Amino acid sequence: MNIIKRAKAPTPKFFKVLRNIGLALAAVGGTILAAPIALPVVVTAIGGYLAVAGGVVSAVSQLTTTQEKSNASN
Repeated sequence: MNIIKRAKAPTPKFFKVLRNIGLALAAVGGTILAAPIALPVVVTAIGGYLAVAGGVVSAVSQLTTTQEKSNASN
């Protein structure tokens, strides 16, 4: 299965929830990074980690599909 078919395939319910959590983490991290006030370095670093982790969780969850049984072995 190539990457385009995999992205278009149905995603299981658990991974849909996980994808939404990842999107929320990425949004919170992006908001922290784009804050118009000066924040401590630790808070900015945490925002960066949240943005990256959220993006990775969302991408992996979106590409997870249910495996269909194929009759290729017959």
